[in-house]
Amino acid sequence: MEGCFNWFIKNRNRLHPVILAAEMYERLITIHPFIDGNGRTSRLIMNMLLLKNGCVIANIKGDYENRMAYYDALEKVQTNESKDSFHLLVARVEKECLERYLT
Repeated sequence: MEGCFNWFIKNRNRLHPVILAAEMYERLITIHPFIDGNGRTSRLIMNMLLLKNGCVIANIKGDYENRMAYYDALEKVQTNESKDSFHLLVARVEKECLERYLT
């Protein structure tokens, strides 16, 4: 956890807010520091970072298609294949939520 927060402090002003939020989400969910509530805590921190940086809450929907896209993107990050798919997933969700908010 210390390494995760040191990474955050080092990068909080360097990365785009959506990438920063996605990275913190992925890092916390991968560390899995709690017995229960890791997903909820990670989503809470991701959305707090988004709101703090002027974005809207990114609500990753739980339907089958979105859930499978989420698991696939997360697996790619956790197996060191690529972070791009997870970053793009969060960015897509953020864009959809922003569009919904603006309408």
